[in-house]
Amino acid sequence: MMIKTDVHEMLIDLDKKHFIHPTSSLKQQHESGAPFIFTSGSGVYLTDTTGKKVLEGMASLWNVNVGYGRKELAEVAYEQMSKLAFTNSFSSFSNEPAIRLAAKLAELAPGNLNAVFFTSGGSESNDTAYKLARYYWKLKGFPEKKKIISRKKGYHGVNIGATSATGISPFHAMTNSLAPDFVHVDTFSTDSLRECIQKEGAENIAAFITEPVQGAGGVNIAPDGYLQEVREICDENNILLIADEVITGFGRTGKMFACEHNGVTPDMMLFAKGVTSGYIPLGGVMVTDTIHRELVDLSDGVLLHGYTYSGHATACAVGLKNIEIIERENLVENSRQMGEELLKGFKELKAEFDFIGEVRTLGLIGAIEMVNPVTNARFDTLVAPKVSAEAAKRGLIVRTVGFEGMDTIVFSPPLVINKQEIQELISILRDALAAVQESL
Repeated sequence: MMIKTDVHEMLIDLDKKHFIHPTSSLKQQHESGAPFIFTSGSGVYLTDTTGKKVLEGMASLWNVNVGYGRKELAEVAYEQMSKLAFTNSFSSFSNEPAIRLAAKLAELAPGNLNAVFFTSGGSESNDTAYKLARYYWKLKGFPEKKKIISRKKGYHGVNIGATSATGISPFHAMTNSLAPDFVHVDTFSTDSLRECIQKEGAENIAAFITEPVQGAGGVNIAPDGYLQEVREICDENNILLIADEVITGFGRTGKMFACEHNGVTPDMMLFAKGVTSGYIPLGGVMVTDTIHRELVDLSDGVLLHGYTYSGHATACAVGLKNIEIIERENLVENSRQMGEELLKGFKELKAEFDFIGEVRTLGLIGAIEMVNPVTNARFDTLVAPKVSAEAAKRGLIVRTVGFEGMDTIVFSPPLVINKQEIQELISILRDALAAVQESL
């Protein structure tokens, strides 16, 4: 639906004056206003106030897995809100949607990850996992086991603990006071992990956290055998393994959870984003039966951690319906198949443009790296943002990663995308690349 020009300009003005945007250039927002003000969505497409229709190559923030405009999710939210929108879960109070969603997640999760602590999103899930890991070791008589190891280029959120675990330096530079007891190792080096454990002392380390596929860090896919060896290292040193599946969960990689590609069951698994496809905020931490049992047996008193909206009835009802859609429409398999089509398109582009370096996908998460063909290194000026801008002009939204030596375009379209829409994505991207090529 197109909004009249005067109303559109009014919204731009109000946006600049009153809306502080997350992970955005405050100066650019104040000077130029929002590049898009979206009003509606259907499938893989969004429409803005000017009537422009764009293909969402990122599923918003890696999360609108079932696509836009799903009336089923609105209807189940309305139904749940009409009878019980929310009631808190403190003091052991409960509600049916939260119970049923916890049971469904236990059915879907790998191994014996059978108990769930609900949050409102990925950052909360990360901070919860760190606290639970430290609490677990404290209950077991090892209060000194409190350090969290994470990886360089890993992204875990923006709460103070999650920011500290994130291995991307610009996020650290924003604040002058990170949380203590967080250390980082090289992205895919098990030798670096072993050296870190030796240096810090296994007796001081609570957990190692990793994304099976690093998302915001550039869609870095773990090499074969990496997660299996990490699992062994953690077991050898009595360290908990935490898998951050906030981006990769619920079909994104062609499996329900990315850990399944490697046959690895973590001690804790974090989820958010795709659990509701972004239709309502929800996240959580899953723990194994062993950890759950020991938390129950060893604790004395109240678990003094929780959020107002932990186990939110409406959010959990939407989560259940969202998972039903994923299963009914076989979207995990579609992710695998369309991921192959996406990679095929990326390889075609690589053959056409000599400034494209590595291309990669796992299911429907992927990346294209920009490199100077003369030096085989990054250009002096980032190229990926230029391609993204040209793509946006032509009706395609993608994101870019331009830190830690990267110049990368990343992709994460809705899992409902079909072959024709993949071809449209590649076609627009080809035109954007061609436009940028002329300026190199």
